[in-house]
Amino acid sequence: MKKILTIAVLSLPMFYQTSAFATASDDLKLKLAEISSLKANFNQKVTDINDKVIQTGEGVFALSQPNQFYWHLTAPDESLIVADGTDVWVYNPFAEEVSVMDINQAINASPIALLVHSDDSTWSQYNVTQSNNCFDISPKDTDSGVSEVQVCFNGTELTQMVLTDQQGNISDFTLSDQHVIADQDKELFKFIVPDDVDIDDQRLKLTN
Repeated sequence: MKKILTIAVLSLPMFYQTSAFATASDDLKLKLAEISSLKANFNQKVTDINDKVIQTGEGVFALSQPNQFYWHLTAPDESLIVADGTDVWVYNPFAEEVSVMDINQAINASPIALLVHSDDSTWSQYNVTQSNNCFDISPKDTDSGVSEVQVCFNGTELTQMVLTDQQGNISDFTLSDQHVIADQDKELFKFIVPDDVDIDDQRLKLTN
């Protein structure tokens, strides 16, 4: 279950600024360009391929440009994911362990890549369709861990994110009490490694 939740969260969108065109992809870019940052509470429901609820949860979710996000599941079991713009930290308090990876590793072959890169070559790796105020995003690479992400808006406000993995599990995030990041909230994107935890450093090491 932890793996399902982690895959889901690492596929959540971060935002960047861009110009508008005419396709569904460009309409989504325009929507995202109107959001510089956000902080919200979330309720989460995970269902399996038979529409059986296998997990519910709640917590706090935040995003800020560039490439920063914060996901804190507070119930039923605490876990934390922080992207500081360079690295992604995944903290499991119960297991007393922290995993860290390059942000490019975390977004590789995932719909999140569509939302953090503005270059045409990255966008060309995904299919984007629009239905009313929702956008469905699916990678053309069938080896991706997440098969589809749907993001929905109410005007300029992001209200819902629905992620489907290759096993058919669906993670539905509904956002509430949403507002722009305040100055004091910027500390959310700085992860301090707790004492006495195991660290699994998965960051790519550059060699000469």
